[in-house]
This record gives sequence, structure tokens and C-alpha cells, in this order.
Amino acid sequence: MKLFCKNSGVREDAFTILEVMIALAIFFMCVFAILGLVSRSLSQARSLKPVEIDAMSALAELSLTNRLEEGPIPIEIIQDFEAMYPGYTIGGDITEILTNGYFRIDFYVGGLTSTKKGAATTMSAELFRPQSQQQGGLRLRR
Repeated sequence: MKLFCKNSGVREDAFTILEVMIALAIFFMCVFAILGLVSRSLSQARSLKPVEIDAMSALAELSLTNRLEEGPIPIEIIQDFEAMYPGYTIGGDITEILTNGYFRIDFYVGGLTSTKKGAATTMSAELFRPQSQQQGGLRLRR
């Protein structure tokens, strides 16, 4: 569009405010469409990545105790693990290997829901806890 200046008598080319507003509206619509596409692509890429859950947090919590007892993993540790990782559960057994307080802990981690059923892992650890109540008899490692 050509504008005419009263003072100089020269015509200058310029955009009207309406043309600038329309151009900015088109620009921002394109930018937001691209941002939405990138956001959806990132979330889909994140959902393809498998989540690696292991029993290290439960083992760390179990290692804080000075006493262990043979049998299943204590329910408090299972509940803490399930609160930390929703949709997953942990289980396992504590076995005394020798009578001097040497224990073997076998963990398994699995999904509670059908969408997380393929995420089962196992892990074993051995802890020395001499203050634990000892079971009778000498046992050898299995």
C-alpha cells in the first residue's frame, strides 16, 4: 500500500496495522501447530522406551535393618516399593545360608497391571546380619 506524507509530498510504501496483525496471527498459528506436533512426538517416543525397574530400592531399605528373619520379604518393604513404583510389585524370600547370620535375599519385580506384565526381573543379594535370630542347624549354600 502506498502512503502519502503531507510534509514532504513523497509517497512511502508501508503495511497497515491490519496486515501486520493478520501476518502475526498466521505466524503464531504455525508456531503452535509445530509445537503441538513436537510435543506429541516426544510423548510417543517416551512411551516406546521400556521402563527398567529393579529391586535396588527395596534392597537398600532392607539393608538398613540389623535383623533379618527367614521367610518372605516383609510387607512394609513391599508396600513402600509399590508406592514408589505404581503398577509394579516386588516379592521374594529371605533364606539363612549359614548359622552365623549370613542371609540370601531373592527378589523378583513384576507388573501388577496387564500393560506392565512383561517387566519381570529377578535379583539376588547376600547380607551379613549377625544380630538376627539364628535358626538351628548348619546349612550349606543351595
